[in-house]
Amino acid sequence: MKQCIAALLALLLLVGMPVSAAEAQTAQDVQPFTFAQPDFDVPCRAAVLMDQATGAILYEKLPDERLPIASITKVMTLLLTFEALEAGRISLDDIVPVSEHACDMGGSQIWLEPGEQMTLREMLKAICVASANDAAVAVAEYVGGSEAAFVEMMNAKAQELGLTGTHFANACGLDASGHLSCARDVAMLSREMLTKHPQITEYTTIWTDSLRGGETQLVNTNKLLRRYEGITGLKTGTTSGAGICITASATRNGLSLIAVVLGAGSSADRFDAATTLLDYGFANFENAAAPLPENAPLTLPVTLGDDARVTLAYRLPGALLVPKGGAASLHAELTLLGQLEAPVEQGAQVGVVQLYAGEQLLGEYPVVTAGPVARRTLSTAFSALLRELCRL
Repeated sequence: MKQCIAALLALLLLVGMPVSAAEAQTAQDVQPFTFAQPDFDVPCRAAVLMDQATGAILYEKLPDERLPIASITKVMTLLLTFEALEAGRISLDDIVPVSEHACDMGGSQIWLEPGEQMTLREMLKAICVASANDAAVAVAEYVGGSEAAFVEMMNAKAQELGLTGTHFANACGLDASGHLSCARDVAMLSREMLTKHPQITEYTTIWTDSLRGGETQLVNTNKLLRRYEGITGLKTGTTSGAGICITASATRNGLSLIAVVLGAGSSADRFDAATTLLDYGFANFENAAAPLPENAPLTLPVTLGDDARVTLAYRLPGALLVPKGGAASLHAELTLLGQLEAPVEQGAQVGVVQLYAGEQLLGEYPVVTAGPVARRTLSTAFSALLRELCRL
């Protein structure tokens, strides 16, 4: 009885374990649940609504048209900065040097002076709240050594993330030749930022703050913070070439969405379009727990092994995106090997779970061994016999 309880606890832990980046990508790829496009339009040149957990596209308007993206560029600047923080190469209390080049950015700024001392934490506030170009370039120079070197890092990261429509020419988003992205890429970049570094929302949800001992006031450029329930960020942008843009993130009832709006004609249009997209997503979709197959075994028998059975791990997603009310139609089917022969490696795939919504296949997820089983030798067989005799 104790063994059964222990095995059940192990299974529950394994089912709930966070998956690796590769497994997360697989989970995204194998949920081809397609959703019908709604027939409404939003007032902008291009737009995308994405589910943050799965990357599923819920709405799109010219998603791959390459456009300037203004200060939404800073999402990539922030992503590389947080990666450097996570790697321990820099810290939030570091003093970020301020160069003359950074001070010459113009546009949105906090009016940095050459040689002024400000911590990285303060610079991040300036970037996320006030969209400060001078702070973004100063941070880029600190992380990359120079803005030019940092831009190379930005483009390498874009390639790594599969942002095929994106090319950066600077770290802050001022209009420049060849500095382009698209709504789909912006959504993917935003998803990477929010998923891998959720602490960014500690900065993007600040409404007002100050720097220089209260002398410089910061007010967030994302007015949805005061208007939209569940808003968590992420970044606005405005230039003459890009128009008025936003990538807006929000979470309600466990569902996190990303709305990208590029090339709106006015600030009101930008926020109205983002609101329309987010409202549509929250009204029509929900996350549902992935069901286990009925009578899913906890172990499989192993012949010729040191152990007679091996524990199984069901690598199911934590949740599935479904239309509202669709959770009742979810069910799972299991295909599993009947018996294994030692040696068995940890992580060996021994089966697959197919998840369905009604008759539609949502995805296939592996069943793997939770640990290794060595092949029995004469020595280990004798030791096992001896232990059993001693027990008796």
